Amino acid sequence: MSDPLLISLEERLEEQTARGIANAVTRAMRDGVLEPGTRLPPIRTVAAQLQLSPTTVSAGWALLARSGAIHTDGRRGTTIADIRATGPERYRRALQRQMVFDLDLSTGVPDPELLPDLGPALRQLRTAPVLQSYLDDPVLPELVELLHADWPYRAEEMTLVDGAMDALDLAARSLLRFGDRVVVEHPCFPPLLDLLEAIGVEIVGVPVDDEGMSATGLAQAVTAPVVAVFLQPRAQNPTGASLSQARADEVAAVLRRAGTCVIEDDSAGAVSATIDVSLGRWIPQQTLHVRSFSKSHGPDLRLAAMSGPANLMAKLVGRRQLGQGWSSRLLQRVLVNLLTDEQAVRQVAYAREEYASRRAALVDALAGHDVNVGGNDGINVWVPVLDESAALLRLASQGIGVAPGSPFAVLPGPMNHIRVTAGLLADGHAEVAADIAAATRAGAWTGPR
Repeated sequence: MSDPLLISLEERLEEQTARGIANAVTRAMRDGVLEPGTRLPPIRTVAAQLQLSPTTVSAGWALLARSGAIHTDGRRGTTIADIRATGPERYRRALQRQMVFDLDLSTGVPDPELLPDLGPALRQLRTAPVLQSYLDDPVLPELVELLHADWPYRAEEMTLVDGAMDALDLAARSLLRFGDRVVVEHPCFPPLLDLLEAIGVEIVGVPVDDEGMSATGLAQAVTAPVVAVFLQPRAQNPTGASLSQARADEVAAVLRRAGTCVIEDDSAGAVSATIDVSLGRWIPQQTLHVRSFSKSHGPDLRLAAMSGPANLMAKLVGRRQLGQGWSSRLLQRVLVNLLTDEQAVRQVAYAREEYASRRAALVDALAGHDVNVGGNDGINVWVPVLDESAALLRLASQGIGVAPGSPFAVLPGPMNHIRVTAGLLADGHAEVAADIAAATRAGAWTGPR
């Protein structure tokens, strides 16, 4: 008699491939047929029932294991994981707090004191025309005009979304399928890793240095098919690295040959001190470029602009119409005012200079203690340490909060870094640098000698 579990998989099997069997398992999980903890039959049993080769089933199991959908434990067999427990796990680990800090430099958020005053822009809403139809343009034409005038390349289409992560989510869920190979930076922004892991793609990490993503590492990664590459073109979080013109040319050449789509997350936006270099200058038909206004103009605006070729943008906009449809045009009106009001423009320019000054002050002070960090932009500093846990504990005991480096890791091996949000440090750089420098040398206690 056939196993009911195998019959349920057979009913859901749409193609006789590794991805097909992986998709059948995930459908059975969504339908409640495969509960967490359910033990899967041996590979040869599954292969015989579904008329697949054991190699194909094994490859399907490998896809599921990489996505966290199943657990394989030697002689104990393979069981269904509890996907209900998945979520922003890396993001939680990066921001977890065991105590309230006197000086919290762990968050990676902008300084509220450096955001432009929203009052004048909000007051202007009283006299501005209000759009109240579902059929109005999803993006204000005057905002599109402003964006095109300040965009790093000549983009075919432009839209507004609810922040950078909304843009990344929209792109990922529109372009990626379970089991696809995707390239990201190492280290990488934890929420992006959480998002990609939830979709079930295979994540390939490529190292970042002071000029951006390694072109050599990328060339090695795309020797096998890659559906998309995600990178931050400037003020990379957490390292602060920005793509140089030379590196951008090399990376674009690799992607042009591979024909791979690239999604650029310019999360720092207008408070970046470096020029916005986009691969859209070289490969516009393969580039989706995102610019966030959260760090520069206010997190509560929840706005980011997104550009790309017409064919890709039509796919993304069409998918968005099935959900939220468009970003609030009232908030878009506020952003138009902030981008054109002289006082707001001056405030953003001051914030850009102040963040650069704060970061440089901390980097220079750390260098005075023989602690050298890379990057050249943004609000974060990526500090190497001897022992991550020991560094976190030592700083916490002094009332200083920083983020652990391990949630940012993609490649195997110890991360041994901490992320410090220098943008929140208005003064006292020398004192804080001394504390951080001491923490970089802290190691696990080995007992009295």
